[in-house]
Amino acid sequence: MITHIRVKNFKSWADSGEVKIAPLTGFFGTNSSGKSSLLQMLLLLKQTIGREAVLFFGDESSLVNLGSFGDVIHGHDMAALLELEFGCDLRQPGEIRDTDWWRIQNLQISVDAFTFTTSIRQKQHSLSVASIRYGLDFGDVPEVRWKNGRWFYRDLFGRQPSWREQVSDCYGGSVSGDGVNPLASAFERQFSHVYYLGPARVMPQRCYHWEGTHPQDTGLWGDKTIDALLSARVLQLKISDKEDAVPIEEQISRWLHEMGLAHSFSLRLSPNGDGRDYEVRIKKDSISPEVTLADMGYGLSQFLPVLVLCYYAPEGSTLILEQPGIHLHPKVQSQLADLLIEVVTERNLQVLVESHSEHLLNRLQRRIAEEQISVDKTALYFCRNNGGVSACERLKMDEFGNISNWPENFFGDEMGDLLAMAQAQMERQKRAEE
Repeated sequence: MITHIRVKNFKSWADSGEVKIAPLTGFFGTNSSGKSSLLQMLLLLKQTIGREAVLFFGDESSLVNLGSFGDVIHGHDMAALLELEFGCDLRQPGEIRDTDWWRIQNLQISVDAFTFTTSIRQKQHSLSVASIRYGLDFGDVPEVRWKNGRWFYRDLFGRQPSWREQVSDCYGGSVSGDGVNPLASAFERQFSHVYYLGPARVMPQRCYHWEGTHPQDTGLWGDKTIDALLSARVLQLKISDKEDAVPIEEQISRWLHEMGLAHSFSLRLSPNGDGRDYEVRIKKDSISPEVTLADMGYGLSQFLPVLVLCYYAPEGSTLILEQPGIHLHPKVQSQLADLLIEVVTERNLQVLVESHSEHLLNRLQRRIAEEQISVDKTALYFCRNNGGVSACERLKMDEFGNISNWPENFFGDEMGDLLAMAQAQMERQKRAEE
């Protein structure tokens, strides 16, 4: 699980400061306030893994396409250092044994958490790593870092043995020796369980062709949602539901029914296909005829990838969701909070969500008051941009769901609008009586 993030000189962020990440973390704010950029930092690190590049800024098919160093460096200051940091608790603790990385003395320590920091510069149109640091903060080796072509580790006695080693990517994943650096390997494992769903999703289809693939997630734009459902069916993946284990499709149907989006949901072979074509069949209510997903409202097709990803992703994963309820009406936006609370508490997922929905927020506050999720398992932030520089403020929420520092009128001036309407009505009525 990711425990904090921090960026320096990244897009509109001069320095975000340490942003604590909880099991359920929400980012709110005005348009172009920088909230998406905080999530893009994680996607940038994820898509760099396995690339022959210091940082892979992306292309049209990657998780995020950020252009170049000049496009992301704050203020377009090409002399500035780009610094990216995150902390995490590992899903599975790893052991560092007697390897070439630790050849100065025989060591065997268990790593279940670390803080990673990398600094990148550009010189003469080429990116290079200025420094890398893995902070362990416990055990026999509290810190490992790389700078000026050498790796150093600091032990509890203040000694700093070192050895020369070049790196070619931002996290030291291509070191030589006995194989893969155990810390870089832990970095890669952490991001292998980070899944992202973008804010715009593919149009619904009448028929879906499945080649028997087993995708890792529902796709950047939800384009692999039906593949994921069929994969789960073939692999007989089930989800714990109270005392029982039920198929993912059953959970999807349950939520669609509870949210009032569909009375029933099924995925079946198309009678007009070649044996690999499938139709999503929906009944809006108990007396409605079954129709394809393409014949339903647009909102259901846009929400389905969110719902499927919440149950298809392995337990313990981190989900990054941008505007998950963008096409949902207010009641379902509220119920979206219930869905996220369920998968956080029952599936041990971590969810980072960017949203403008007051209905999602209000429901979350209510559930905290009702003790369905504890306040310490949530973190809410408001982002703003002043003069091209972003700032992030954590919202102060108590155990009863009250927020003491919510920005005024962010969700509009409802009382002001009602008062102005009442005044206008009185003035019109007075004119009519004259």
